[in-house]
Amino acid sequence: MSSPDLRQMTMLELFRQEVESQVQVLNAGLLELERHAGDIDPEQLAEPLEACMRAAHSLKGAARIITLNAGVNVAHVMEDCFVLAQQGKLSLRRRQIDALFKGVDLLVRIANAPDDDETWGDKEGKPEIDAFMLALSVAMTDSSDDAEEAPVIAAEPEAVAAAPAMPTDTRDNAYAGAGRSVRVSADNLDRLLSLSGESLVESRRLKPFAASMLRVKRLQREAAQALDMLQQKMEAGGDAAQVALNEVRALMLQSQHMVGDQLAELEMFDRHSVNLSQRLYEEALACRMRPFSDVAGAGSGHYARMVRDVGHALGKSVRLDIVGHATQIDRDILEKLDAPIGHLLRNAVDHGIESPQERLQAGKPEQGRITLEARHSAGMLQVNVSDDGAGIDMAQLKAAIVARKLSTEDIVTRLSEAELLEFLLLPGFSLRDTVTDISGRGVGLDVVADMLKQVRGTVRITSTAGQGTRFQLQLPLTLSVIRSLLVSIDGEPYAFPLAYVNRTLALQREKLDVLEGYQHFSFEGRQIGLVSAHQILQKGELRAKGESVMVVVIGDNEHTYGVAVDRFLGERMLVVQALDARLGKLPNVQAGALMEDGAPVLILDVADMLRSVEKLSLAGQLENVGHAAADDAGVARKKVLVVDDSLTVRELERKLLSNRGYQVTVAVDGMDGWNAVRTEQFDLVITDIDMPRMDGIELVTLIRQASHLRSLPVMIVSYKDREEDRQRGLEAGADHYFTKSSFHDETLLQAVVDLIGAA
Repeated sequence: MSSPDLRQMTMLELFRQEVESQVQVLNAGLLELERHAGDIDPEQLAEPLEACMRAAHSLKGAARIITLNAGVNVAHVMEDCFVLAQQGKLSLRRRQIDALFKGVDLLVRIANAPDDDETWGDKEGKPEIDAFMLALSVAMTDSSDDAEEAPVIAAEPEAVAAAPAMPTDTRDNAYAGAGRSVRVSADNLDRLLSLSGESLVESRRLKPFAASMLRVKRLQREAAQALDMLQQKMEAGGDAAQVALNEVRALMLQSQHMVGDQLAELEMFDRHSVNLSQRLYEEALACRMRPFSDVAGAGSGHYARMVRDVGHALGKSVRLDIVGHATQIDRDILEKLDAPIGHLLRNAVDHGIESPQERLQAGKPEQGRITLEARHSAGMLQVNVSDDGAGIDMAQLKAAIVARKLSTEDIVTRLSEAELLEFLLLPGFSLRDTVTDISGRGVGLDVVADMLKQVRGTVRITSTAGQGTRFQLQLPLTLSVIRSLLVSIDGEPYAFPLAYVNRTLALQREKLDVLEGYQHFSFEGRQIGLVSAHQILQKGELRAKGESVMVVVIGDNEHTYGVAVDRFLGERMLVVQALDARLGKLPNVQAGALMEDGAPVLILDVADMLRSVEKLSLAGQLENVGHAAADDAGVARKKVLVVDDSLTVRELERKLLSNRGYQVTVAVDGMDGWNAVRTEQFDLVITDIDMPRMDGIELVTLIRQASHLRSLPVMIVSYKDREEDRQRGLEAGADHYFTKSSFHDETLLQAVVDLIGAA
């Protein structure tokens, strides 16, 4: 949905929108003026002064139009202040800028007063506004920068510590009751409309395609009628039988060609449809994406203002640099990022940046520096908050862990630095012994950890003594799509979010140990418990076949487990579908999704699964993973013959099929393959074309000519991707023709299932 129609907005609503825009200009301009405070070059100050003066003047005029006297008065004195500075009669230093920032906050409060109190500034808020007017007047008559004598105008520490300085989107608050609105650029909408038109055109191709298939059906019916006639003529004898036979052959050949053409057209349509759907999805997703600047405040200076205010409250000089303003982020993730980033920035100012005296003694600039960066990396969103402060005192951290009885001293001494830093994310944990207005309550970093759990993200903390600390947040680009590992559990597909999967293993039986009655295996130098996904989900019983167990390793630190599943089905990008609210919270299930064929699949809640494992472990109810009995192991599996002269291709296809449970035999060329199908019974043959001694076309032809092999399904997988090559393969009798450059693992496996069923 686009932004609200301006023509339908009231005058007050229009004023609120203008305040939102102009306050961004004022915040950015004041931060720039403070950065160059004391600069003797007037050109450095001309542009931000002009921008601030015009913003205040515009707000004064807008407030006057709707008779909002409080807004007129505040904007007017601010405008006078900027004009004096432009004329060189006033030097804007910290004292004056503190007062002007207070005016900016007042303008926001005046504009967003409750709807039933449009005169807030003339009644309830009048004392606060009068105090601001007096303080700014005093500051304008004295250009000294003596903070000790300055009136208290900056935000109170309680307000600084508790909440962000200003809402990033006041219009969203104003229209909260009318439903969510999303800003969409005209270019995105144009592209979306264009792709929708293309999709409509492509969908209309199905009708003539269906008509052509009806013609094929008629040809087949005519061929059947001709066969009936042939039978009658042959019974009567004479040359008429040969004529009828030739007619049948011609009809069947025509039908075969038409089917081949239609299949080729269907494949082309499928490629176009998939490509178009992907582009359509990407454009629709782009409408949900917003630049990082919407929360970081490229124009509003939201975070920069907060860092400045917290720094001043603590007597520190701190500068915030923001990198990656244009990085595109899903709206839902962007909204969830605001509070955690605010906590990390306040934490960096309070705990990370040293006092000016300590920095000078350490040979650092007096002004501390914090960097907030957002970028895309390896298909994920990465947000880094780093500072150039003193770093985290590891000795103090160890002492705090032991003092709070979170671990013993012996264990703490053996933990790595990364494991020690994880304790900072625990609820209630703080390195401060005393509680202040800004820190010491242990609230902050656990908020970051909770948000990351909600959006399937991770955090990594690194610190270097004397150089600073960095928090690296890694999140999905969007919450609407999830990269997942698909597995089979009791014959049904389930999805593990890849962000929570540490490793997948094909664990050999001899590597399973039993300790105190429970199964374990060695993973990265330590023993990890093994539990069956069937027991967690209460879905049947896992009895591993063969010599290996398929294991998904989940969890972190001491809460790491291997979850045994029936088999791996590959990696998928799934569009997340929320479950019906009437179902409530399903144990161990996070959401649902649809497969390519429309089949439903449940996305597992890994955090919930870990809790389930802990409960089973504490109750002593964990069951060991069994193996199939001898009679089960002897059940015949479907056999596939892979014929290819390339060792790499043979092994790739063999592993793919074996992992799905098929029994696979390989042949090095067409002659070897022909000898194999004559001596053994197979359910499917997969062959290349270009091979020594006998090529794939000859092999398919021989199979179709042999009476006992005519019904054997054959699939060609070749590098030849010309239409004539495809036609040759299909005319020879192949049931499927794939090019090695275009098919992926799941395409091949799905085609095998279509031809002969699951293993």
